[in-house]
Amino acid sequence: MKSELTNGTGLSNKIALLLVEGARVPARKRNTDDWIEGEIVAKRPGDDGKQEFYIHYIDYNKRLDEWVHDDQLDINKIKLPQTKNSRPVSPTAMLNKVNRKRKIEETNGYSSSHSTNSDTDEAPPIVPPIMPAGPPSTGSLSQNQNTYDGLTRIKNVQQIEMGRARMTPWYFSPYPQGLCNLPVIYICEFCLKYLKSENCLKRHKIKCKLYHPPGNEIYRKNNISVFEIDGRKNKNYAQNLCLIAKLFLDHKTLYYDTDPFLFYVMTEYDQFGLHMVGYFSKEKESSEDYNVACILTLPCHQKKGYGRLLIEFSYLLSQVEGKLGSPEKPLSDLGLLSYRSYWSNAVLEALIQYLDSPTESPPSLTILELCDRLCMKKEDVISTLQHLNLIHYYKGQYIICLSNEIIDQHRKSMFRRKVRIDDKYLQWQPKDWSKRGKW
Repeated sequence: MKSELTNGTGLSNKIALLLVEGARVPARKRNTDDWIEGEIVAKRPGDDGKQEFYIHYIDYNKRLDEWVHDDQLDINKIKLPQTKNSRPVSPTAMLNKVNRKRKIEETNGYSSSHSTNSDTDEAPPIVPPIMPAGPPSTGSLSQNQNTYDGLTRIKNVQQIEMGRARMTPWYFSPYPQGLCNLPVIYICEFCLKYLKSENCLKRHKIKCKLYHPPGNEIYRKNNISVFEIDGRKNKNYAQNLCLIAKLFLDHKTLYYDTDPFLFYVMTEYDQFGLHMVGYFSKEKESSEDYNVACILTLPCHQKKGYGRLLIEFSYLLSQVEGKLGSPEKPLSDLGLLSYRSYWSNAVLEALIQYLDSPTESPPSLTILELCDRLCMKKEDVISTLQHLNLIHYYKGQYIICLSNEIIDQHRKSMFRRKVRIDDKYLQWQPKDWSKRGKW
């Protein structure tokens, strides 16, 4: 038994039986010496003859999931999957169970009539279950759907090329299966049509006359523009945008029915056109007054301040609408960091401006007044004040305390921000989407 459970480049069928989907095993990440416990999501034969396993690292974001070889697994520490009301099964007990089952089959004559390898100690080959070809093309695709959960947990696109950038996707996106088998999917950066080769993209560019997103340009300052796109009037563009977004967003549902949504695409201008750097979407009618449904900055444009600009722009629209806005929950890990940073700066800026303005002594500003100034929901303002540790209990009431150190840090941070949204350049009037005729 000990010899069967050694880590090597070749695996016997007995050991292969243990490396089933759902089993947990320490895996060595590619190009590192770190061993991290991971869950086997799927397996396949590799090009070099080795077995490959798709590993989700426990307590790590799914964008770090990857295919690893069998020699990158510590098979001596396998934890087999368990069902409800059952105990974990050890590898030794699992192999003993397989051996007992084989002996029973041989006794009943099953091996001689059905098995082609009855003269060896190898287990009968296991036929893998037939997986569905892909998710449905109608309705919504959510990571919580059980039928396609195993399929949607595996990255299916290797790379995309969009303009001058080539990006490696983080998550599953339901592109056509024929394209997913290609090393690169080529995407027109203006109309977002996906193509299978560089030659197809060149021919498409001759026909495509777009040099900016479709829809109405509602904001322009210097080289930054924002376009409002109706998901009903520009359905193909909106659906292609959702496909791209799903490559880098895992926590949201992808809607094929884009009619109820508006998309706000931020672009950067150069001599060749207006290139998309990110976007956010919002429902035309939101029962919870969410001002953002999905928000994304393309990986090739991250860490340039565009995420903060998109958030700032969404709250500017809420201000024009006269509403208190908030993003739809849950937020991704990166989305939460971006919003937490924006909320912190916005709250501190409002408090400092209030202190600098002539007012009564001592100054008095309620949470609701702060919400109205920032167009932010009450729960977001309170969580931000708690995060900054600005709320204190003093003489029977809660007060907001600002130290000189916090004020100095905030002013240095704002001095480094070179680009901000200027409401004077917004050309936009909100619509009453409750009247269905405007859809």
